[in-house]
Amino acid sequence: MPHLSVNPSSKPNCSTVWLISVLLGLLAVHTNANDVLTVPQQVSLSTNMDSQQLSISWLAGAATTFDLMILRTELNESVFYETVSVMVSQLSGRHEWNWTSVEPLQCTSLSIKIRSREGQSTSEWSNTEILQGSDLPSEEKCQMFPPDRVVPVGANTTFCCIVKEGKQFGTINYGNTVMNTTRLSRRSYATTVVNQGLSGSSGTNLVCYNSFKEIEIGAVVFVGYPPLPSDFLCETHDLTSAVCLWNERRNTNLYKTRGSRYMLNNRTFTLSWSRNPKKEYRVDHWEVNWTLVVVNPLGQYSLTDSAELSHRVTPVAPENLTSVAHATNATVLWQWKYDGYSSLALVCQVELTSQGYKTNHTFSGVGLRAVVLPDLYPYEDYSVQVRCGAQQNFWKWGSWSETMSFKTSSIVPEAPDMWVWMNKDYTGQVIWKPLTGRQSRGLMTGYEVTLWSPGESLQHTEILPPDTFAVPVNLTQMATASSDNMVMATVTAKNTEGVSLPASVLIPLRLTDADPRAVSQAVYTDSGFSLFWQSDVNTTCSYVIEWHNASCKWNCPVDWIKVAPGNTNVSIESANFQPGVRYNFSLYSSSSEAPELLQRWQGYMQELVPSSPVLSLLTTQEDSDILLTWGQIPLVSRRGFLLGYNIYISSGSQLTLLANLSDPGSRSYTVNGLSEGSYKFTVKAYTSAGEDTGATASIMLEPFTDWLILEILASLGVTALFLVIVTFLCYKKRKWVKKAFYPDIPEPKLPGDWSRSQAPLDVKPPHHSLVHMVERPEWDSSKEALVVIPEEDEDEDGQGIGDELVDTDEPTSLRYYNQVVDERPIRPRYPDSSDSSASSLDSARTDVTYTGIQTSGSSFVFQLDPQGSSEGHQPQADPSFCAGGGGGYRPQMQSRVPSDDTGPASPNPFPEPQAASGYKPQSSWQMDSPVDDGEGRSRASSLGSPTSIASTQFLLPDGEDHTEEKRQPSSSAATWLTNLLSSTKP
Repeated sequence: MPHLSVNPSSKPNCSTVWLISVLLGLLAVHTNANDVLTVPQQVSLSTNMDSQQLSISWLAGAATTFDLMILRTELNESVFYETVSVMVSQLSGRHEWNWTSVEPLQCTSLSIKIRSREGQSTSEWSNTEILQGSDLPSEEKCQMFPPDRVVPVGANTTFCCIVKEGKQFGTINYGNTVMNTTRLSRRSYATTVVNQGLSGSSGTNLVCYNSFKEIEIGAVVFVGYPPLPSDFLCETHDLTSAVCLWNERRNTNLYKTRGSRYMLNNRTFTLSWSRNPKKEYRVDHWEVNWTLVVVNPLGQYSLTDSAELSHRVTPVAPENLTSVAHATNATVLWQWKYDGYSSLALVCQVELTSQGYKTNHTFSGVGLRAVVLPDLYPYEDYSVQVRCGAQQNFWKWGSWSETMSFKTSSIVPEAPDMWVWMNKDYTGQVIWKPLTGRQSRGLMTGYEVTLWSPGESLQHTEILPPDTFAVPVNLTQMATASSDNMVMATVTAKNTEGVSLPASVLIPLRLTDADPRAVSQAVYTDSGFSLFWQSDVNTTCSYVIEWHNASCKWNCPVDWIKVAPGNTNVSIESANFQPGVRYNFSLYSSSSEAPELLQRWQGYMQELVPSSPVLSLLTTQEDSDILLTWGQIPLVSRRGFLLGYNIYISSGSQLTLLANLSDPGSRSYTVNGLSEGSYKFTVKAYTSAGEDTGATASIMLEPFTDWLILEILASLGVTALFLVIVTFLCYKKRKWVKKAFYPDIPEPKLPGDWSRSQAPLDVKPPHHSLVHMVERPEWDSSKEALVVIPEEDEDEDGQGIGDELVDTDEPTSLRYYNQVVDERPIRPRYPDSSDSSASSLDSARTDVTYTGIQTSGSSFVFQLDPQGSSEGHQPQADPSFCAGGGGGYRPQMQSRVPSDDTGPASPNPFPEPQAASGYKPQSSWQMDSPVDDGEGRSRASSLGSPTSIASTQFLLPDGEDHTEEKRQPSSSAATWLTNLLSSTKP
């Protein structure tokens, strides 16, 4: 202990005191720890190689916390180092701790050390204890651990290989897989197989190879399941012993010595391996409680059951079955294996099989050994088997007996099911259905068909072989020789036991073509053709429904069924029904009289598109329309109910729908309003399944010649009607026409003496008789008119020529004075130079009316001598006058000028003067008709001439304007039309 010296006179040092206190405290703690923590002593090791568990025990006083270190000795690698709490065992007084190694404990040597711990204080390490491994140099052979292992599915297992001394390690293969390895020591190597799957029945091989690819050693791994039994129960068959049953819900995949072991109520037993999951074990006497335990290397499973013996009775199968068979019943007998069944109430089930159909019959009784089976078919093969159970406290059915067969005896056959098909000419056939094995009731020998008249002695019988089911009949002879209206047809069947009862049908001899029954449509469903009808009170026996192919008309293969009279509907199904085939169904009432037709149907099993198009598609032109006609599709080709037709027109490769005809009876269609050209039409019939391929026809639309003829006739008719109307109008206005076109030309009446010889007329223009030609700007050049300048005074006598005869029916005349007027500018008057001029003064004022111009080419020539004594002078093309002689007569008329000449008149419009001539009418027409002598000449020359007395029209210009008159002929025509329409007189 250090010695402390205290000086009371000195001042204490605080830092020194604090440091001394800390050191003293630490010294005290260390001294106390050395007193409590002890080093673990007597460390011992024990191992369980199968579970790879290491048990460590030691002595360490009262300490409870220890540091535990496990090292691989050779490589000094830490395997485990943890602080653990371990209590002192009350039994041994030692500390014990278990450690499970990942690698098998034989793989390498392990070093174990322990020390006590109290908080941060620890004791010294104990002495090192070494668990010797199999890799010691003294053990030179190669080894693998574990050598054979049974592991559950999905487990992870570590294996190690210790190579032979002096060899180099190569690889470890699990099956065909090269595994990754870890080095544990100089010679030891380990690998881990994870999530292991089921191995084969002989296990999976694990092989260790050296560096030379040589097998050093190997091991086998068995991977499977622990046992899992179910449905455990015990029952009795002989009323004494027990049979316990259970099922293996899964295969453990472990066999032989690794397979399952069983224990029943502490009785250990084994069962031979079988793939059958159902297991059973027999015990000689019955116990109320049962316990089953199943064990294998991976685990165990237990089940229990409890029951009284009378509640678990399961009879064994009957033995030695026999039978006594009759025509319609049979007796089945059997025996029991155990005598105790004689007093046991049993319920038995008999399974009867015939023609593939099974029926069950149940019987009961004490010690039951025989049963009678009723309602069997004659001459039929049967098989039977039996099983039984306890009638009281029924547990379950026992096992089936072996099958026993027998055959019933034969009797006379049943009456055949017959029908009659008749054609329209008293021919037909009697038909019947073949008898089945149950209906024949024995070996068939043939059929007998009889035709007879009930009121006559006529009868015909025919024997037929057993494979014949129809016979043709001809009732023509009976129909003529018999007074009855009916013939009875009868069919009987024969077998080795005798003749059946007859089947008969009455056939009417007076056949009618009329069928008052409407045909309905039958619809096919999953159950067949569904037919419905009203109940018939006259039906006493049954209804007969007959059907056949609708396309057949003569001796058709017909089928039929009979329906009880109380029914009003039925579904008909047959294996002979085919898609696209129409079937006719007929309902007959069956009574004591001949069958009566009640109703008819038609239907298809399945409608298809027509197999062929319409027949004979034709195109006909009707004016600008096209008529399409076609024939109907044959019934066999329709393959469905026709719903109508689609009419298409082809435009290139595309079909355009023109019309849909919903009437299946349509046979024509008219395409209206087509222009000329080529057209192609397609007609397609359709059913509910779709359209057929279609029939196509082409046509070239030609021009319509009838219309052309009608147009020509119409034009001719209109022209003729116009001519008739014109003729009628001309007739009604004939007087006006005569006056307008062919008027009477009056002779001129002149005052004075005109009988003298013709001489040049010298007219001296009076001073008061002047007519000036005035051109008005608004005047229409296409019309001719006179511009009259009124005189200032009348004639010298102051009187007009009032006593002249004037036609008042004519238009008002224009009054003017005869004078010679030159178109040139007005010149001074000429003095009187002749007597003729004086004589003309009396006629200085004249009434002149211009009428229409005749269409004749002749010109009228005015003659001074009506007797024609003087020579007629032809008028000149351009009449004129000269200064020294008599001037020609010329009216005051405005000359037509060309439309393009609107300027003043030419200063020299006239040619040179010619010799004097007589009176010249003012006409520019040429004399183109010949001049004859005498009166005829005068008349001919007057045709077509203008008139100068009481005329309503102006005279035409002189010859100098003749050319322009030809250019404008419409003026005269327009004037004539105006007068024609404006005239009010006929």
